[in-house]
Amino acid sequence: MDRAQPGDTVRVHYTGSLEDGSVFDSSRGRDPLEFTVGSGRVISGFDQAVTGMAEGEERTVTIPAAEAYGDHRDDLVFSVPREQFPPGMEPAVGLEVQLTQGGQRAIARISEVTDDAVTLDANHPLAGKDLTFDLELVELQKG
Repeated sequence: MDRAQPGDTVRVHYTGSLEDGSVFDSSRGRDPLEFTVGSGRVISGFDQAVTGMAEGEERTVTIPAAEAYGDHRDDLVFSVPREQFPPGMEPAVGLEVQLTQGGQRAIARISEVTDDAVTLDANHPLAGKDLTFDLELVELQKG
């Protein structure tokens, strides 16, 4: 039986959850995720988890933060003066804003708002979290 290896195209159904059991994403109810194993299109831990699976196989894996979205970095959390926000834009916790610096764009979430400052967090929302995935390899096309 063929097993998924780098260069193969796979279609995978997945459900991703956090340590507390809350689901953050799932392909169930829509088309499976399709990608080429080893292409870098998915997080490295997900790629590694699918490698070696056979068509029709199911498995559950926990991917440590370092192989998912990395550790939460304090240097990506910073405050800006509230007056730097455009007039008419009311900063609120949880709101995402686009930042541009030196031609680079990034998305940051507002994590705190005071009368004088707004704290932004440019970490990925899943940074610093171990992720558990229930996987099902639906289709395997050898590369």
